[in-house]
Amino acid sequence: MKLKLLVFILITNVCGLIAQVDESQTGAWYMYFYNHKFNNSEFGIQGDFQYRDWQGLGDKEQLLLRSGFTYSPKNVGVTFTLGYGNITTGQYGTSDETVAENRIYQEALIPQKIGNRVYLTHRFRFEQRFVEDQDFRTRYRYNLFLNVPINKSDLSPKAFYVALYNELFINGQTDIGDSRTVELFDRNRTYLGLGYVLNPRIRFQLGWMNQKTVNWGKGQLQVSMHHNF
Repeated sequence: MKLKLLVFILITNVCGLIAQVDESQTGAWYMYFYNHKFNNSEFGIQGDFQYRDWQGLGDKEQLLLRSGFTYSPKNVGVTFTLGYGNITTGQYGTSDETVAENRIYQEALIPQKIGNRVYLTHRFRFEQRFVEDQDFRTRYRYNLFLNVPINKSDLSPKAFYVALYNELFINGQTDIGDSRTVELFDRNRTYLGLGYVLNPRIRFQLGWMNQKTVNWGKGQLQVSMHHNF
């Protein structure tokens, strides 16, 4: 009898946690990406600042601050990054509780151009995650970006372009401490948007992203600025 009661309580709690995320409600991510290469050097910096909201504004999903040092060997066509991120994650709904995370990551960015109009970028990222009240965790990520100009043959100023990406997240461990576990599959993000090249240094994008985890899937509006200074 006690075992049945315990199982019932666990199932109820899990179902309640899943139900807390309203999958029909579109969230919003507001993002600024920056990139800078030091003069006459193979080194630079890059990063992003993001505010993510469960419902548009007023219910913080995440505040993400991330920066890293880059290295782009000459005549290789790849950029390596060593970076750090600080992430504060909120809960869906009226709760003000948050979870803090510090993250170190290594990244390889490989751009390609197919024909005259198709811009592909492969991003491989390995993360070491220090999440509050959890054991040390790692995660593997692969993102395939695709940009296709509409009114021009390249991504030059005043060009509109279609932007797509798909990113897969795989956990390095399933045991996160205190008898808690996660799946190897962490999440997948699929994005479709429209971009505009303002000048050689600044691009803007507006799009929609669907994020699926083991427990829920949710649409997100994304507004982003991409700044190469």
